Amino acid sequence: MRRIRKERGATLAELSAATGISVSTLSRLESGGRRPSLELLLPIARAHQVPLDELVGAPPVGDPRVRAKPIVRHGRTMVPLTRQPGGLQAYKVIEPARTGEPDPKTHEGYEWLYVLSGRLRLILGEHDVVLTAGEAAEFDTRVPHWFGATGEGPAEFLSLFGPQGERMHVRAKPKARSAGTG
Repeated sequence: MRRIRKERGATLAELSAATGISVSTLSRLESGGRRPSLELLLPIARAHQVPLDELVGAPPVGDPRVRAKPIVRHGRTMVPLTRQPGGLQAYKVIEPARTGEPDPKTHEGYEWLYVLSGRLRLILGEHDVVLTAGEAAEFDTRVPHWFGATGEGPAEFLSLFGPQGERMHVRAKPKARSAGTG
């Protein structure tokens, strides 16, 4: 506090007049002879026109950016956007263009997809749809599902799912065909 007062060229008497705090109290605060309270710090910070954090030498706030390492599995790149385990999980996913047969899976949970770019094919139960940039889908993951980029190029999308969605996928049983179809 003394450093800030001296940088501003103020005397203890001038600071006392500006804050209504006695010179002796200000002197003890600066020398460490008195513990600062919020009632004392706020008028001093106002008089010096500095944030309270600067007045008390608070450590800087940590960097708020999420710096997660991408996870690559089977050609799919997933960038975690949440850091805490459990609860809702969010990922940015980059899905390469694929060919081959979809292999629907089921697991506990609920998922939400939002396509950022490209074309994302979603097979969900009886539905087979292609989502494009700006489109979203949400579904119960206990319904057999599969999603991937169409063969036309990669797709980027956001994926959100609840804590049950972290479990490993298990193969969905194929539907039994009735005797008259096929």
